[in-house]
Amino acid sequence: MTGTTRSSEGLDVRRRKLLFRSWHRGMREMDLILGTFADAEIGVLTNEEIDQYERLLDIPDTEFLPMVTGERPVPADIDCAVLRKILAFRRSLTF
Repeated sequence: MTGTTRSSEGLDVRRRKLLFRSWHRGMREMDLILGTFADAEIGVLTNEEIDQYERLLDIPDTEFLPMVTGERPVPADIDCAVLRKILAFRRSLTF
C-alpha cells in the first residue's frame, strides 16, 4: 500500500516510474518524504530536474536519509536544485 495522493494519469512513462519509485524505496521514512515530494512536484519538474531526481533516487536509503534529515552533510557531487527542493519540502512536512 502506498500513501500516494496523486494519480499517475497524465504523466509520461518516465515520471510514472519515478512516482512509483518514490513511494517504494524500502525504508518507510524515505517513502513518506520522497513519495509526498513526488506527489507534489513530479508533474512540474523540468527535464533537467527529472534527470537530477532520477540520480538521487539511485542513492541507497541508508546513505540518503541522513542527508535529507540533516544528520550528515550533503556531498558536493550530489548537491543540486532538486535536492535543495527536497530538503525544503521535508522541512515543511508535518507527519
